[in-house]
Amino acid sequence: MPPTTHIATADATSVTIRGRDLVNDLIGKHSFTEVFYFLVTGRMPTGPQARVLDACLVTLMEHGFTPSALIARLTAESVPDQIQVSIGAGLLAIGSVHAGTMEGCAALLAAGVDEADTDAWCRRIFAEHRQRREAVPGFGHALHKPDDPRTPPLLRVAEDSGLNGRYVQLLLKLSTVINAAAGRHITINATGALAALLLEIGIPPAVVRAIAVVSRSAGLVGHILEEQQTDSARHLVRLARDTIPYQDPSG
Repeated sequence: MPPTTHIATADATSVTIRGRDLVNDLIGKHSFTEVFYFLVTGRMPTGPQARVLDACLVTLMEHGFTPSALIARLTAESVPDQIQVSIGAGLLAIGSVHAGTMEGCAALLAAGVDEADTDAWCRRIFAEHRQRREAVPGFGHALHKPDDPRTPPLLRVAEDSGLNGRYVQLLLKLSTVINAAAGRHITINATGALAALLLEIGIPPAVVRAIAVVSRSAGLVGHILEEQQTDSARHLVRLARDTIPYQDPSG
């Protein structure tokens, strides 16, 4: 059988997306967030699901001078007339350290949610990561201490939307176990909360990093437009030259 697609098709007079007419069924009748969910899952979100996804997209849109923003600015200085190049370059930095940690947390929660003894599972997860000297994905933050300020409003959106189900509850239980085992409070960071919320609305773990990519794309547009006005990338290059001295390897 030859391959087929269920995503979209277009002809001279129409565009069809997953069986719906773009012009008559989607434009002006559904939000970007709703159609994004529709493309990913094949079904239109409920009102609560759309609200949760929208909150997730807003959360990761911007976080200051992150590696992705710096890379986008540096690229914009070098390739000023190709904004898509700068955006693409910045998005390549969304990996397992920055923003992409939500994928790791989502995979953990998806694996643990059906465990018969979730308390034992939580203890095992913490012990395994401690033995490897790794942070549990979704926990801890280099900047936001003692708590990530983005997490409580995300969890409130889930609760208000009636979507604080099994994944959110498992995340909270894992947090309690981690704090007890570590002997100190370790924040649930935004990526941990996002992982739980995206699972609650039916986004597969393998796709959750893509949510960060879509979200951060919008933030990078702002950085690139500002870069065109401020030339901050040249300042960053000067800072690097001034603060990272060359040292002769022979001496």
